Amino acid sequence: MPLNAHGQPIGDAVSGWTTRERPPRTPMVGRCCTVVPLDPARHAAGLYEANGHDVDGANFTYLFTEPFATVGAYRAWAESVAVLEDPLFHAIVDARTERAVGVASFMRIDAGMGVIEVGNINYSPLLQRSVASTEAMYLMMRRVFDELGYRRYEWKCDSLNAPSRATALRLGFSFEGVFRQAIVYKGRNRDTAWYSITNDEWPARRAGFEAWLAADNFGADGAQRRRLGECFADAGVRAPTTPA
Repeated sequence: MPLNAHGQPIGDAVSGWTTRERPPRTPMVGRCCTVVPLDPARHAAGLYEANGHDVDGANFTYLFTEPFATVGAYRAWAESVAVLEDPLFHAIVDARTERAVGVASFMRIDAGMGVIEVGNINYSPLLQRSVASTEAMYLMMRRVFDELGYRRYEWKCDSLNAPSRATALRLGFSFEGVFRQAIVYKGRNRDTAWYSITNDEWPARRAGFEAWLAADNFGADGAQRRRLGECFADAGVRAPTTPA
């Protein structure tokens, strides 16, 4: 660890660091899906229909919105967020059906420090537990680290949201802790669980993602031959720590 002139420990030098570009409004293209800027005219009706498969509205429990009663209400919401630069909302479009089946955003974008968060994730039942659901997250990470050169990628969620916490670990994020009483939303408290991936961790995770996403990792029936965790382990990624 480096020391300063006073003998005090200080952080490693970050040589040549400059402010990064903000995420562009361009498609991120994969084999199973494309992640594109949210366009209400193109995507709102399809997303509303896809969300309708969540018949009891459970997907909205930990979101800041409630289920939308009509396609018009959903479109109005989509129009209100699609114009924002932060959060920058994207639709996830299934490559087979060309239908928008989920949304996610880049948010809390700090180009000066090279930090960005993925959030506002709402995967309809048509996207959940699919190859595309994982590929979409990989494509967004690849943009952040490989295209834009950010240093840190964050995932935050309600600490009571067990599926989100499990997904963060499955995707290679490291658990960092819980910020108590961080947010009030929907009239209730939220303790926020924090996760991250840093740029020095990304190459091994990228290798694991790409091994898992390879076409030959899936049989004719679409079943995976190796789990993502196995591909991460082969790439040298340590098994995730279970959060407290």
